This record gives sequence, C-alpha cells and structure tokens, in this order.
Amino acid sequence: MILNLNQKNALVCGSTQGIGLATAIELATLGANVTLLARNEEKLKAALQTLPKTDSQQHGYLVADFAHPEKLKEVVDGFLETIHILVNNTGGPAAGPAHIASIDEFRIAFNQHLVCNQILVQRFVDGMKSAKYGRIINVISTSVKVPLKGLGVSNTIRGAVASWSKTLANELASFGITVNNVLPGATQTERLAQIIQNKSTKQHIELAEVEKEMLAEIPTGRFAQANEIANAIAFLASPAAAYINGINLPVDGGRTGSL
Repeated sequence: MILNLNQKNALVCGSTQGIGLATAIELATLGANVTLLARNEEKLKAALQTLPKTDSQQHGYLVADFAHPEKLKEVVDGFLETIHILVNNTGGPAAGPAHIASIDEFRIAFNQHLVCNQILVQRFVDGMKSAKYGRIINVISTSVKVPLKGLGVSNTIRGAVASWSKTLANELASFGITVNNVLPGATQTERLAQIIQNKSTKQHIELAEVEKEMLAEIPTGRFAQANEIANAIAFLASPAAAYINGINLPVDGGRTGSL
C-alpha cells in the first residue's frame, strides 16, 4: 500500500491547533511539503516549527481569515505553488436552534465554509488537473448523516458543504482528483472543551457530568485524539485511496446512528 507523499504539496486550513495541526504533522511525516493556513501569524509560526522535515521538504504558511473571503482570495491568488492535497478545515458555527438563528449567522457560516472552500478549489484545481493528482478533503461533521441537537446553523451549512463536495467528486474524478469528507466525532480539542463548558453552564451541571453523558453515546467509550482524525485524512490524501471518491467518512467511535 502506497502512503508515501514525497513531492506532493499540501495546503491545510485551520492548521494551528487541533485536527488541522495534527493533519499537517501527519502529512509532513508522510513526506509532503505542507503549507499551513490560518488567521493568526504568531500561532502559524509556532505550528510550523512542529512539522517533521527532511532535507528535501519545504514547509510554509499563509495568513488569511475565513471571515473575509475576498482577502483569502487575494492571499491564495498570490501563492504560486501547485497544491496536490487540499484540506478544507475551519471551526464550526456557534451553537443554537436553527429557528432563532439570524440571517447573518447563516450568511457568515456559508461564507466561512462553502464560499472559502470554493475559492480554494478554484485556485488550485488546475494544478491538480495538470499533475493528474488531486485530493480535496473536507473536514465537516457527522451532522451530515444525523443532525446534531442544538447546532442548527452548523447542521445546515455542513449539509451544504457535503452536497457541494459530492458534486465536485463527480465532476473532477476523470482528472485523477478525488473529493471526500471526513466527519469527526467528539475529539479532544479546544472546541470540545468549549462545548463541554457551554453545556455545563447552560445545564448547571458539573463538567465531569457533561463528559459522562457525552461518552455514554460513544460505543468506544472515549473521545478521539486529533491524530486519529488526521490518520483518516492522510490516508484519503495518499495514492492508496485513489479509488475512494465522493464519500462521507465518519471517524467517531461508532457514535453516528446510521450507516
């Protein structure tokens, strides 16, 4: 099985922490040249230092905020490298029911997720076509299979990204480009800590009780580690996954209540 990513260039979004950083490290470990993309330059510089590197590898970073799609476009339009592996990953929208969410909440989330993803694909897809090798991997949510309670805006936007991804998978497969979605379950990241804290505050119960309730829904009985999600992403990025296209891959310890 060929997992080697030597001479492949990867762009990983949201890569200063959590799943994004773990993915960047794993891709670099497999030999890819990795470009990090996030909004905080100081955190990007720190993250860059954690990437494994051989004499033949070159890593770097781009600074852009997905809250401003037009600025993202300026940044990537000025980036001249061919990208073979694009990992679309950004933080989810705030929690809350769909029926009380403002129009702005939907608009902002749509821009941060689908519009920014589209900007990146349009910028790099020609290079993938020329190389006859492309991997577009979107880190979204298990909510595309079973909507998650209290995440109205997120459920809506993640579903849109999933359908967009499936459409691209059909359009681009003949060029040697695959498009897939990875659906993380509860993963030990800063975002999970925030979710647990918010539930604790709203429900007036201890943090440990919130964790216990969440773990009870996971057959494996534990939260994922960020590198476990990264392993799935890295496999889909590899030559070994050339015939896997247009799928939603849950990495959730069995929590999702559907096939």
